[in-house]
Amino acid sequence: MDKNLAERIARAVREDISLEPYNPLWIKMFEHEARYLKEILPANIILRIEHFGSTAIYGICAKPSIDMLVEVSSLEETKKKIVPVLEEKGYEYFWRPEFDGPPYYAWFIKRAPDGTRTHHIHMVEANSKLWDRLYFRDYLRKFPDTAQKYAELKISLAQQYPNDRIAYTQGKTDFVVSVTDKAKEYFKKD
Repeated sequence: MDKNLAERIARAVREDISLEPYNPLWIKMFEHEARYLKEILPANIILRIEHFGSTAIYGICAKPSIDMLVEVSSLEETKKKIVPVLEEKGYEYFWRPEFDGPPYYAWFIKRAPDGTRTHHIHMVEANSKLWDRLYFRDYLRKFPDTAQKYAELKISLAQQYPNDRIAYTQGKTDFVVSVTDKAKEYFKKD
């Protein structure tokens, strides 16, 4: 790993974890960014775009950056044809592991002029395990009590790890995995 990339990763994982109350504008921010990406990126590579993460769940607090899951036809084509376009537009690019290791995917951070994160764009192929996050999203949308428990966990972790995004995310893992497993079973019934 080159020194510049290592420094960028170290800086990104130390950024403040600041949760905000639910904001209905988050949906509009997602829609606006999805339209923008479809306008500037090759249509043959971008297949679908989904809003996920806490900003996609009505009524719960979240870090105010919109998580977007983008299906791409090819990660190799993404590296060649999308990364240069988004980097030119000011997005930060990382080749990131799906979980704690391979496979990897293209991840972008978009920032406001003051440097705060506004969007996280996760570009993956159709077979990525990250698509399971939609089960989690849909389950929390359907079951507000579970969503509230998740919000309470996030608040506790943000207080415990205000500048450690890795520990914050790891602290949510058991809850997310458990609910995702429940969600898969629940939505199979439908």
